[in-house]
Amino acid sequence: MADEINNPLLSLLHGQGMLDDLQYEEVAGELKRNAAPAMQVLQDFGIMKLDDILHVMATALGTDVVSLKDREIPKDVLSLIPAKVAQTYKCLPVGFANGMLQVALADPLDQQKSDEIHFIAKRDVQIVVANPAEIASAIERQYGQEENESFAEILKELGDEKLVVGAGDSVKAAEDLANQVPIVKFVNLILQQAVQDRASDIHFEPFESAFQIRYRVDGALYEMAPPPKHLALPVASRIKIMANLDISEMRLPQDGRINLTIAGKQVDLRVSTLPTAFGESIVLRVLDRSSVNLDVESLGFPKYVYDFVTEVIQRPNGIFVVTGPTGCGKTTTLYSCLRRVNTIDSKLLTAEDPVEFDIEGIMQVAVSEAVGMTFGKALKSFLRQDPDIIMVGEMRDLETAQISIQASLTGHLVLSTLHTNDSPGAVTRLVDMGVEPFLISSTLMAVLGQRLVRTICKNCRTPFEPTEAQLALLGLSPHDLGDKIFHYGRGCSTCNDTGYKGRKGIYELLVVSDAIRNLINERAPTVVVRQKAVELGMVTLREDGLRGIFDGDTTIDEVVKYT
Repeated sequence: MADEINNPLLSLLHGQGMLDDLQYEEVAGELKRNAAPAMQVLQDFGIMKLDDILHVMATALGTDVVSLKDREIPKDVLSLIPAKVAQTYKCLPVGFANGMLQVALADPLDQQKSDEIHFIAKRDVQIVVANPAEIASAIERQYGQEENESFAEILKELGDEKLVVGAGDSVKAAEDLANQVPIVKFVNLILQQAVQDRASDIHFEPFESAFQIRYRVDGALYEMAPPPKHLALPVASRIKIMANLDISEMRLPQDGRINLTIAGKQVDLRVSTLPTAFGESIVLRVLDRSSVNLDVESLGFPKYVYDFVTEVIQRPNGIFVVTGPTGCGKTTTLYSCLRRVNTIDSKLLTAEDPVEFDIEGIMQVAVSEAVGMTFGKALKSFLRQDPDIIMVGEMRDLETAQISIQASLTGHLVLSTLHTNDSPGAVTRLVDMGVEPFLISSTLMAVLGQRLVRTICKNCRTPFEPTEAQLALLGLSPHDLGDKIFHYGRGCSTCNDTGYKGRKGIYELLVVSDAIRNLINERAPTVVVRQKAVELGMVTLREDGLRGIFDGDTTIDEVVKYT
């Protein structure tokens, strides 16, 4: 596993005998599972302190460690590296030494980045080493004003309302407007900012007297400084042109896709337009391929869930359902399962609405109600395609559920999703759809309920003493705690002062045992199924959330909100 990581810092420390083989494998394994920086993992595992890591890197490069805390950098030095380059490469010019420009780089051992910075600066560059958090904070401090100015400059160019007069009179006028340089720049800047902030969705919302743009980051919406109202139409037209949609059609919803490379990353944007009283509301779902890890190990399953899921997806037939609300990572879980069983001796077919990620070696079919390609129709065709494993994007109706069951009974493994609050609810939902209970009990193997909770920013994580009221929300008393420590995020430049950065899954696995089968056949209500499952050892979403709190990964507020 370690060989696949190819991390310069790990190789350096291992080569110098500062990491033994076991530690090397341990850290390399964590890097493969999570996209965290090696420096952070070494500290989290208690293997090395940050200062020691920085000094080892500086010695290896024959350079210095510099402190950027409260350090002001002259304008003429800053101007040598543009703001966008500084943010993309996480680097900062700090001054001159021996006629060379000193640049602090968050990943100083990355030779390719060093070469590119040298090329961009058009002069001799000496890479220096600094605390990555200090670099991020200094970039924000030094370039923040400049970035606002670039937004401000574009908005100034767009401030003239004459620009948009008559824009709606013809398709040609709307198209000309959408292709104007300031509009193109403005939309590109918004998309760049969204990817940089790890946004999952971008909302463009026209109201009677305002035009609002919001990003969803880690499940919460944040508003940008609102642009002038008259930009709603040209911005909507620009996005529709990028997504190859009909810009003259403003009365019907449309769906499309945009493929872009932003800051060297391949990004897919799923576009949805919706006509409203004051113009078109547009939502872009951001699918950043480089930031999605589709390995089952990276999902953060508790060990018992990981062991069961990896075993169940190897079975020759049966149905495995993942359930939870929209945006809780159900599709990512199923894709990860498919990736695990995607071998040369298996035929895999998926029916999705829409296809979110293209996976090599899997036949993926986009469901489209508009042309009559329903889940039911796709599934009927699948059974004639000699598949081993079938993924159904969602069991929406009786027909889809019945064909899925039929596929399972005829020797296929079926993976699918349902929208229910918890895993026992999925069983009764299938009965409510009209599926015969004996068919469910003979084919359903397990239901995995899941939620995504925000994780505390590692940079500003702080321990605290919870109040009795907070503990009561979790059904705990001070006596239950023992020596357990609770944490929250104070807020810092790394997490945009939210206290959170990233998300993790919490899970609830209902295994369909003989006792549960009997309840399904008796058409038992959800409450009874849940009670029996808990009796048999099912860990509920709330209990798994407590694991996240006690591990210092998330907060009481997040767990209470989502369970």
